[in-house]
Amino acid sequence: MYSERTAPEPVRAVVRCLWESVEAGPKRIVPDGCVDLVAGDGEVFVAGPDTGPWSSVTTPGAAMHGLRFHPGAAPPVLGVAADELRDRRIPLADLWGHRGALLTDAVLHGQRTLADVVREQPAEPDEAVAELLAHLREAPARVGTPASPLGERQLRRRFTVAVGYGPATYLRVLRLQRAIGLAGRKLGLAELAARAGYADQAHLSRECRALTGLTPSAYFT
Repeated sequence: MYSERTAPEPVRAVVRCLWESVEAGPKRIVPDGCVDLVAGDGEVFVAGPDTGPWSSVTTPGAAMHGLRFHPGAAPPVLGVAADELRDRRIPLADLWGHRGALLTDAVLHGQRTLADVVREQPAEPDEAVAELLAHLREAPARVGTPASPLGERQLRRRFTVAVGYGPATYLRVLRLQRAIGLAGRKLGLAELAARAGYADQAHLSRECRALTGLTPSAYFT
């Protein structure tokens, strides 16, 4: 069972949502362009932005909970570039040393919440990256970057540091998430591909296999 709820107001600018999950077995996690801070099953760790499917394996029945950062919002809070977290799960104690170990113990014993941990950290988002993220969300079928006082190479480098990978990869992830959001409408695969911003059904098929490890028929049904 998995559920999400709105983040509390003090951290809403950097946290997309809070979530809870209790799974009976391994769970397939697919890329969403976000970094998560996760607690449960005896650990607190950072889950970096993924570029492919990942299997979450926990003790059966263990309750996990976490917070999901907005794309690009994690590095100022965590103090590490998102591309250094890409496709990794890193214990908070390894990331922050002794302080991370103390916070891990406090969170696991209910003395602090994950939102408390985030609220105490400075968060100054990169405005140029935020503009590019907004541009990509509005234009799922193309990769072009908006006008910026930064050079294109510098903007892409800053985007990679903030998000975890470049705009082209983020756009691939964004299209997959659009398709996931539309899948509940029981559309045919060709229509699903068109609405999500893919060139055609074959494009959807290739990307679905690469990002989820499954065919569209297996993943969306």
